[in-house]
Amino acid sequence: MRTGLVAGNWKMNGSLEQNQALLTAVVAGIRSLDRVNCAVCVPFPYLAQAQVLLNQTHLAWGAQNLSQYTHGAYTGEVSASMLVDFGVQFVIVGHSERRALFGESDQLVAEKFKTAQTAKLIPILCVGETLTQREANETESVIAGQLEAVIELNGVQALANAVIAYEPVWAIGTGKTATPQQAQDVHVFIRDKIATRDNQIAANVRIIYGGSVKADNARELFAMPDIDGGLIGGASLVADDFVSICKAAQH
Repeated sequence: MRTGLVAGNWKMNGSLEQNQALLTAVVAGIRSLDRVNCAVCVPFPYLAQAQVLLNQTHLAWGAQNLSQYTHGAYTGEVSASMLVDFGVQFVIVGHSERRALFGESDQLVAEKFKTAQTAKLIPILCVGETLTQREANETESVIAGQLEAVIELNGVQALANAVIAYEPVWAIGTGKTATPQQAQDVHVFIRDKIATRDNQIAANVRIIYGGSVKADNARELFAMPDIDGGLIGGASLVADDFVSICKAAQH
């Protein structure tokens, strides 16, 4: 059985004071959870704080992005080795906001995935379609293309040490949520797509859902057989909500 994963994506939010209160409360709230992995992906400036507060706790920490380059004259970029220095375990690659707002292509995402794994980080690979693409019945072709770019560059075996997050772009920050069955259908498609390359990896890879997961809908979503947890946005900034979602993922 796949172990669930709930990962908070703080996006561009937080302060030293707010973070301390939030992380302290979350650590206390998830202390008894032993059948789900929990993590928070914080902005780069707060990785040192996360490392200090979360070391030796049940809450892992991660980053929201990384450079595809290992080092060099890339002003403003952050390398995988820098993340490793701060004890990072997870790093989000290909979030829809990076794709849409900062022009990250499927190929660039595949390169970042490779850089992360080379540094022994676990990529959380985000895939998903926009509302326009869904209404044009392009959901499967869009997601297949996003997956294929990663598999072509890294090989299907690379997915054995990765997490996939399905995030319907139309359900992020809009208040809209895919129904549990809609989300399950896409998770099955992703798993089946990987199975055409390797059945075992398809069966074992964790596929989590990232479309406006809240405390009041998490249990129903996580009850679906192919939804292995969530990538949580706004609700990860509220300790009680995030803890409730983590508890809902305990199978």
